[in-house]
Amino acid sequence: MAVDLSTQRTHDTAPWSSEVRSPRLDCDVAIVGGGVVGMTLACALGQTGLRVMAIDAQTMPEAANRQNVYAISLLSGRIFTGLGVWDQILPRISTFSRIVLSDGDRAQRVTFQPPDLGAAVGGKLGIDHLGYVAEHQPILEALHAQFGDRETLSLIAPAQVRGLTQYDDRAELTLEVEGQTQIVTAQLVVAADGARSQLRQAAGITQTGWKYWQSCVTFKVKPSQSHQNIAYEKFRTQGPFAILPLTGDRCNVVWTLPHAEAQAVMALDDAAFKAAMREQFGDHMGNLEIISPRRLFPVQLMQSQQYVCPRLVLVGDAAHCCHPVGGQGVNLGIRDAAALAEVLSDAYGAGEDLGSIAVLKRYERWRKLENWVVLGFTDLLDRLFSNEIWPLVLARQIGFWGLTAIAPLRRLALQLMTGGLGRQPQVSLRIDSRPK
Repeated sequence: MAVDLSTQRTHDTAPWSSEVRSPRLDCDVAIVGGGVVGMTLACALGQTGLRVMAIDAQTMPEAANRQNVYAISLLSGRIFTGLGVWDQILPRISTFSRIVLSDGDRAQRVTFQPPDLGAAVGGKLGIDHLGYVAEHQPILEALHAQFGDRETLSLIAPAQVRGLTQYDDRAELTLEVEGQTQIVTAQLVVAADGARSQLRQAAGITQTGWKYWQSCVTFKVKPSQSHQNIAYEKFRTQGPFAILPLTGDRCNVVWTLPHAEAQAVMALDDAAFKAAMREQFGDHMGNLEIISPRRLFPVQLMQSQQYVCPRLVLVGDAAHCCHPVGGQGVNLGIRDAAALAEVLSDAYGAGEDLGSIAVLKRYERWRKLENWVVLGFTDLLDRLFSNEIWPLVLARQIGFWGLTAIAPLRRLALQLMTGGLGRQPQVSLRIDSRPK
């Protein structure tokens, strides 16, 4: 099947080509998208002997310069350790040793600490923290460095994907590189090209989900007092207000509001914005200096009806998106990448066709249900706390009491947030995979 991405057409029921030819493949796996998820997958596959080509619309320096900030889970840290990049990432990011949840201005708080993971988990991993906060650049630069160390990894950037053709034995990507057309052939194409994935749309893969009534305003602040490596999630009627500790005693703030209110906040002058923000932030860190521009993005919940079709597989935001509450989004994508790499490595070792539906369905069965659980969890949190309907207020208070008083419940919630539930990718279970 040939798809012309330059016109962004969607094909719902186009037949697959029965044409069979066997040209030389340029690579085994072509990954479209050079963000954290795509590069994680490339590095994971680079350990298998497979020839991997990454394709991105930006150059490496441009891609690394994005201003995203991520809450990185313990599982993601173990995956990066197994990939051999964690020693380059960890010194440049921050850890958090406590998570404090609050419900509006009510006095009740829930505080998670490392012992809450339980001896079976926390003791085994030897950890004294609950997660990490990373800016985009340290992660991507560490992943990019692998391309210079492994002959099986290559990168084409900047490049625009203009077409995709799937045959019985291969896929062909049509690229525009510096104004010239270039064809790349591979056994498998991976769509790691984000929530508005052109490859997903062109393949006619539909989604389930909805756009939320909220947008997020995000920015960095420098408080006069230390953040003490504590992450805060303050649930408000309008939406959650998250404070994540960064290196250099900086904080990243994610302020969720209804669309109109978010737009109004973005339009405030600096003094008015600081006053409005300070009211939400509180005074527990002293004076606050805003040290970055504000950024605005809408939020949505999306799950693709399928993650795979012949010669094409979706990972990360191309496959699913969730509400930012709890900071789960990029971690789902990193886990997708590790899972897909494991499935493809096993198939490669068994001499199987990497782009066959039989192989790709193993990845879909592994990840789709687990992603649904986290998508549902984040949606429940947002809806439960973004209102003042008294039965739900009561339910929240009971829930806070349960998390405070019932250790197994607290452990279960924390394991879900840190990636401890579900099937663990083998790369995260290697003997030396212990984030420091």
